[in-house]
Amino acid sequence: MDRSAIRVPYVALPLRAARVKKELMAAIEKVVDHGVYILGPEVEDFEHRFAHYCGTRYAVGVGDGTSALILTLKGLGVGPGDEVITAPNSFVASASSAALLGATPRFVDVRREDMNMDPSLLERAISPRTKAIVPVHLAGHPADMEPILKIGERYGIPIVEDAAQAVGTSYHGKRAGSLGRAGCFSLHPLKNLHAIGDAGVIVTDDEGLYRWLLKARNHGLRNRDEVEFWSPNTRLDTLQAAVLTVMFGHLDEWIRERREVAEHFRAGLRDVVRVPEEAPGCFHTYQTFVVEAERRDDLLAHLRRRGVDAKVHYPLAIHMQPAARTLGHQPDDFPVTRELADRIVSLPIYGEMTSEQRGTVIDGVRTFYGA
Repeated sequence: MDRSAIRVPYVALPLRAARVKKELMAAIEKVVDHGVYILGPEVEDFEHRFAHYCGTRYAVGVGDGTSALILTLKGLGVGPGDEVITAPNSFVASASSAALLGATPRFVDVRREDMNMDPSLLERAISPRTKAIVPVHLAGHPADMEPILKIGERYGIPIVEDAAQAVGTSYHGKRAGSLGRAGCFSLHPLKNLHAIGDAGVIVTDDEGLYRWLLKARNHGLRNRDEVEFWSPNTRLDTLQAAVLTVMFGHLDEWIRERREVAEHFRAGLRDVVRVPEEAPGCFHTYQTFVVEAERRDDLLAHLRRRGVDAKVHYPLAIHMQPAARTLGHQPDDFPVTRELADRIVSLPIYGEMTSEQRGTVIDGVRTFYGA
């Protein structure tokens, strides 16, 4: 087959929206008609649905995934002088959420096999100033939570899951977000469950934290006229909640489709690049399909020439970002992270991808390596 005319964009959001456009427009029209644009009934409805899905008592919708992390850490008492441990190979919000509260991000290197926090290195990173541990479920594969939770319990340190990329992911039968004290999700358009714009949600079983978060997302208001504490405005919009409820009804179907594409890629590529695999007891949702590749930059250029838009998440680790220079890290402080940053490639993956597009991705990678 001549694949020269086939293009594979990294994302295809209009195709996703087209599948549910009638439902979306009806949900939006309902909000427009009732006029409760701030914290309307759709917000509470979505929160109830999402909490039930994750297996938690509570969910709190917020403006974005970064706000979810910041508010949760603040609600757990993180502030100036504290330390928060996380992974260095994630999106910057995993660390900036601590820094923005005046705390210091501390990093633990990751394991090669799942690119998530290495529990065997965690304990040595704990200090008397450690106030929270934030494992990241990178790319939709869960971190190895059992040993992380045991260490947190031993030291009395709360575990906050950065589940921004892991809606629907599970670890030994429990959904991401339900394992620690709280779970923080991004519902950005690139996520498996997404709004038409920015959105986020926090889940927890901690009633005290839940009650505090309801106020914290809304200026710290106790009621309309009394501000209990200073806090930002980061509410989940009613319109976005209506959109998310529609999307939520199709989430499991979309995850199933994504996993089918991932299986196709694994079968077609595992002999030429390192492909992601599920650890025993884990359910991977493939927010991104990240492979390890020799001559990564040349591969990216080769794929672009063949019409395949691949990305790198993330080429510069958090500890080497200009914003992190005051932490004093060197590139090799976290050797696995450093090596992965030079080798990882995120291939396009979505349920709307045609069989021809899947073949173009596989063929593009294989031809580069002469396979």
